[in-house]
Amino acid sequence: MTTAPRSPRLLLLSTVMLAVAGVALLGVPHGQEQPAPASTAHATTDPSSAATVLPGSKPTADTAASAPSVASPSSAVESALPPHGEGTASDPAIQRNLEAAWPADLPAGDERELLTTGRALLRADATGVGRVKWPEVFPDSGQAVAPAFATARFRIQAAIARRDGSPDTAVVHLVWAGMDRGGTFTDLRITDWHFTRTFQKGAATWTPQPRT
Repeated sequence: MTTAPRSPRLLLLSTVMLAVAGVALLGVPHGQEQPAPASTAHATTDPSSAATVLPGSKPTADTAASAPSVASPSSAVESALPPHGEGTASDPAIQRNLEAAWPADLPAGDERELLTTGRALLRADATGVGRVKWPEVFPDSGQAVAPAFATARFRIQAAIARRDGSPDTAVVHLVWAGMDRGGTFTDLRITDWHFTRTFQKGAATWTPQPRT
């Protein structure tokens, strides 16, 4: 039995098709991944986008490292205080910084009463003047006590009154300057006086607490 020879045209067509398929297979490397969409190519080209955090999202470690640090309110107030020895010209700046660091939280009438009493207590404690008015605070007020600071150079630079944990407790925070008995003048001294609200005959008043 004889087999008719195949058409040369059919053999040529088959050869060409096999060659094309082989070239196509050789041209694709094994494991090649598809290219990413063109729209994602610009995700990190904008420098400002690296430090941007959407509201409600948590910054990544790289974002937190590149973002500028923000100073805390307390450190900002401390850095804004004038240096020692600036004189009375620095007092308004100290007052502004105290008020910015501790916003007012007392009724205006209570704040005025506390500030008046707190200033008088500080003056009596530092210079000895007026101690007899508060025998509970100064038990030795009836005795001759040499004042620690001279009245001539004593100056209250700033003062605020704020709540101290509850509506019936308060603290007066004072910054002051004075010259001690050794002749050394120092400003930006800090003293706190604590008060409790008491009621006498139906009227509320703030009573200073002894120093501990």
